[in-house]
Amino acid sequence: MIHSFSLKGKTNDNACIEVIHSILKKEVVNHNKYYDFKSARKARFEFIECWYNRKRIHGVINDMTPHAVHEAAA
Repeated sequence: MIHSFSLKGKTNDNACIEVIHSILKKEVVNHNKYYDFKSARKARFEFIECWYNRKRIHGVINDMTPHAVHEAAA
């Protein structure tokens, strides 16, 4: 793995994770009130593991779920 040290303002290195963070905020964080860290962490985990990776299709990977791509590669 090669670590990239791109210049400030260059989002190419972070584009994928920024998309995930944006979706997480729009679909989970902004629609709920969390009264403690544990409930927020559980909601984030359930969204990523139960919905985002297993049911939500992604155009970049031929309209498959990340889980399906991982299973096909194994």
